[in-house]
Amino acid sequence: MVPIRQDAWSKDEDVLLAEVVLRHIRDSSTQLAAFEEVGKTLSRTPAACGFRWNSLIRKQYEAAIALAKKQRKEQKKQQVTKPGSVEEDRSIDLIDEAISLLITSKSYLSESNKSEASLQEALAENLMLKQNLHQLEKEYLTVQEDYQSLLEIMEKARKMVIFQEEDAGSLRFQMDANGNLEKIKK
Repeated sequence: MVPIRQDAWSKDEDVLLAEVVLRHIRDSSTQLAAFEEVGKTLSRTPAACGFRWNSLIRKQYEAAIALAKKQRKEQKKQQVTKPGSVEEDRSIDLIDEAISLLITSKSYLSESNKSEASLQEALAENLMLKQNLHQLEKEYLTVQEDYQSLLEIMEKARKMVIFQEEDAGSLRFQMDANGNLEKIKK
């Protein structure tokens, strides 16, 4: 089994795709048959070929497509056919083109749904991260305030030690209702 490629398309591959599809149009074949032929040649899926053709290449070859269809029409006029078979072939071509467009549309919808789902996941994760950041900022401010209070207490304790050495036994300290130290003489 030949592995299916998923790499980028080269210009040569785009040209090959266009040539084969245009040949199939001229020969009254279907685009699906062209996609299968190109897929086998390039080791790609027919769906990938159809997607590439319909999403990008077809727009670049509109004049060539019109010419190929005109050539197909002239070939059909030259052939001896039964009445009604031209219309039947045209109907088959239209059905094949409709199927090709539906396949391409399905691919687009599938990709769009995947993108929408990943966007929703990213938005949910973003919201969660914002909430976590907000909580961490609040905790940081609390820790910062506690640290500042601790520094003030340490400074007051340092001053107390200095005063105790100076006033060895004449002063006493006690904590007031707000948590501040007060000097009280004995």
